[in-house]
Amino acid sequence: MTKIDYRLNAIVDASLTDVATLPELAALAAKNGATIIQYRDKTASTRKMIDQAKAMVAALKDTGVPLVINDRLDVAMATGADGVHLGADDMDADTARRLLGPDAIIGLTVKSMDDARRVAQAPADYACIGGVFETTSKVNPDTPVGLAGLKQLRAYLRNERPDLPVGAIAGITLERVPDVITVGADGVAVISALFRAGDIAATAKAFRSAVDDAMGVRP
Repeated sequence: MTKIDYRLNAIVDASLTDVATLPELAALAAKNGATIIQYRDKTASTRKMIDQAKAMVAALKDTGVPLVINDRLDVAMATGADGVHLGADDMDADTARRLLGPDAIIGLTVKSMDDARRVAQAPADYACIGGVFETTSKVNPDTPVGLAGLKQLRAYLRNERPDLPVGAIAGITLERVPDVITVGADGVAVISALFRAGDIAATAKAFRSAVDDAMGVRP
């Protein structure tokens, strides 16, 4: 498995085009503390996603920060992205691994203990637990797991897959970073709190510092 630095996952969502171009946002985050970038678009055509992803790959080329594509393994394969992030309803990780090869990054979403059990047996490079808190970034019918749920799911995964990095997503603000790291997250995934901030570069640095500081004092 590829070792992933999951401290700060900046999710570049298609809804952010009113802020700047998506490649510009990806590069800005990568140059200011993000350790992995995820491109997410739930509605665009395949052609448009491929064009966007190719531009993001180019924008990130000299940063050393990997790009994963949400849901769409075909887009990842067509554009030279580093891998995919898959939910429970997407392609299974074993099939994705066969198609992408041993060096690709495969991330998986965990919303429940059933998900955690599945992920523990999957050829995944990281997992992301959530939603932890309420979020406005996407329609989410699932009840947030909260800090208690995050702690429980993280503890299970740590026992089953000690080397698997596990992040937290949904409603993550700077103020909440210490709490989610303390209960076990290895990093955070952010969208609005980062990309709709007044100063994206400064906010990315602040998120990265908050994660690093919390990791340093974690029990």
